[in-house]
Amino acid sequence: MKVVLQNLTKTYPNRNKKAPGQVVAVNDFTMEIPDGKLIGLLGPSGCGKSTTLNLLSGLQKPTSGKIFFGEDDVTDLPPENRGVGLVFQNYALYPHLTVKQNITFPLENRKGADKLTKQQMLEKATAAAKLVQIEELMDRKPNELSGGQQQRVAIARALVKMPRILLLDEPLSNLDARLRLQTREELRRIQRETGITTIFVTHDQEEAMSISDLIVVMNAGVIQQIGEPQQVYDNPSNLFVAKFLGTPPINVFSGTIQNGMLYIGRDAVLPCKGLADQPVTVGIRPEGFQLCEDGPLCCSLKGVEVMGRDISVVSTHTACQSQTIRSIIRAENAVDTSLTTVRFSLNPKKVFLFHGETGNRLQFAQE
Repeated sequence: MKVVLQNLTKTYPNRNKKAPGQVVAVNDFTMEIPDGKLIGLLGPSGCGKSTTLNLLSGLQKPTSGKIFFGEDDVTDLPPENRGVGLVFQNYALYPHLTVKQNITFPLENRKGADKLTKQQMLEKATAAAKLVQIEELMDRKPNELSGGQQQRVAIARALVKMPRILLLDEPLSNLDARLRLQTREELRRIQRETGITTIFVTHDQEEAMSISDLIVVMNAGVIQQIGEPQQVYDNPSNLFVAKFLGTPPINVFSGTIQNGMLYIGRDAVLPCKGLADQPVTVGIRPEGFQLCEDGPLCCSLKGVEVMGRDISVVSTHTACQSQTIRSIIRAENAVDTSLTTVRFSLNPKKVFLFHGETGNRLQFAQE
């Protein structure tokens, strides 16, 4: 099911009497979500991603704009008539019901031609339980299940009615790291097997990038960038996106363009043709540093952290906007920790320039 959002906006009254007006939670959100894709809505707390999900589900009504499921305008349609499956962050299972009863619950209120027999409901519940691999837990109560098992029950309950759209609101945030990794892989498998268009809300960029077909990066209710995860990582449209994506985070410096050359402090580090002389903000991915004895970027060495396959070189520079610089290099590259300085050359594909005031990306010609 294709989903189209047209100029979707949601505002709330500002309860701060000192700043009257409206609080904009979602601002002119326009996007077409292709049929059968898994879309990750990504951004920091308060960016509007959960509000967008609530607008899609019908739990909240937009202040303005339209929502289409396929060719159907569902903007004013109540939640129960939209055909959506919603999985909450806290699972929201009924504690007094068994797993089987929790899964079949959405089917019990059907009326008329859609009404099902008990046998039909059981068959659908069993099929949904097999899909999420909990068929052996059908007679247990939620308090007898682990967090991961409860999450699977919540997903099965959402899937049992074969919704047109599946909405997931930070469904993995209550799980431990290992279980989160396992469950997100299961989510991807389930989505591919069912082919249901899925919108997945998370603040965890690694989570979103690992399972999404497309990610939508949001900030302050506004779409910052839409694209395939790797494409957004490799080509951020602005400083916010560059800083939000990546672990370890991107290293940010104050720099200047002078006569077609990028300077970080006094170091002339990279040719960048096509840009006028100006102050810029420089972002360098951790993997964009290359150890080089006569490299143009000279940093003060603070230490080395061994991470197995890779090494994290920790250093500082007067132009760096954070306390330390983290450079990821291969473990076979030895670093002389007795030295006080370390020199790097830079991979131009991992260096991004941004306007000093607006934060918008500045493109430059790479040699």
